[in-house]
Order: sequence, then structure tokens, then C-alpha cells
Amino acid sequence: MNLIQGVIMEAMKGNEKSRKSVAIRFVYALFFLLVFELLKMILQVTTLFQYVYLLITKKHSEPVREFSNKLATYAYKVMRYITLNDNDRPFPFSSLPIVMEEGENNIAFP
Repeated sequence: MNLIQGVIMEAMKGNEKSRKSVAIRFVYALFFLLVFELLKMILQVTTLFQYVYLLITKKHSEPVREFSNKLATYAYKVMRYITLNDNDRPFPFSSLPIVMEEGENNIAFP
């Protein structure tokens, strides 16, 4: 019986460490949820600006388009982290991600 109790106690100690690491990850996830909400707002404002600019000048703004692409890549990395699909903490705890895909050269409208 002592051997079984010893094994159970060791397993419980292991759970305490894992609970602590889960709690720490949860705190980071809460932080990145706030970051993600901020990213969504910035992306919405950027999108509205891009369409207003497009309506006025009849061409898109390349700097805004590049910024939006980088922002979307960062938001994707944040989403992967908070949904437990990636273990690497996003920026500012690591470097900014590189752009996954370049934007299309020719933008088509139906």
C-alpha cells in the first residue's frame, strides 16, 4: 500500500507543476486575447481607410496594404498561441513574424 501511495503522491506533485504551467500559459493567453482585440480594431480601421482611399484615388495604398499584411500575419500567430496550436509566444516575447504570403499584385473587383 505504501508503494501505491508513493506513486500517487509523485503523480500529484507532477500535476502541481503542470497546473502551474497551465496557469502561467492561461495568464499569457489572457494578455494575448487583449492584444488580439486591439489588433482587430487596428485591422478594421486600416481596412476602412484602405477602401476610402481606394474610392477617392481609384488605387490602393501600398504601404497600408503591406502594413495590413504584416498585421494579419501577427494576428494569426497570436490566434495560434491562444488556441494552443503553437507553443512559441508571439511578439513582444519573441521576434515579429515574417510575412507568410505576399499580397497579390493585381487586385480584382467583380
